[in-house]
Amino acid sequence: MANYPRGFDIELASAHLAKRDRKLGRWIERIGPLDTAGWKRPFDTVDALARSILYQQLSGKAAATIVGRVEVAVGSSKLTPEAFARIDDPTLRACGVSGNKTLALRDLSLRAGQGEVPSSRQLLSLHHDEIIERLTAVRGIGRWTVEMMLMFRLGRPDILPVDDLGVRKGAQVLDRLEEMPKPRELALRGEKWGPYRTLAGLYLWRIADSLAEEKPGTKRSQD
Repeated sequence: MANYPRGFDIELASAHLAKRDRKLGRWIERIGPLDTAGWKRPFDTVDALARSILYQQLSGKAAATIVGRVEVAVGSSKLTPEAFARIDDPTLRACGVSGNKTLALRDLSLRAGQGEVPSSRQLLSLHHDEIIERLTAVRGIGRWTVEMMLMFRLGRPDILPVDDLGVRKGAQVLDRLEEMPKPRELALRGEKWGPYRTLAGLYLWRIADSLAEEKPGTKRSQD
């Protein structure tokens, strides 16, 4: 059985990217090392996906408020199928959870109960393509959401979320383009960064952030 460790050698990956792409290498040197502590923190797959569902299309502050209400309603800081079973749909809606998100949370709980949602331990034995296929079968879970888990929770080395606006904006700044590259264009551009496209993506976010920081008065939010 294959085993995929959480995280990878950042120094080795940085050196590889700098060698393959001098423009990116200069940004890596300018920005410095990144915080990857999330790769070692324990997590529960269902809890992480439930929070992702609740955060969708909301500001961080609004979503955090709703998550807090749900935690109180279920009587647990961990969002599990057992926790959601303790409350009905009207109670979820009263917490501020939309109808579509309620359906998504119920589908997540149902599939988890049927063994269709791998545990965090089981994810370590699955290739990232299989993880994407299995988790996107859950209502309300798209490829981007799973890619975020792969990058920030599991530390898989070769994930590039080409649909992410921040990553595309960073690529635009990196290559000094007039417009953001389209996802397909970014995917082709990213082939140069393999097998460490995850680290390239993390730096592209920071590149986009650095541009925003140069503009006084820019409001920033975080998921």
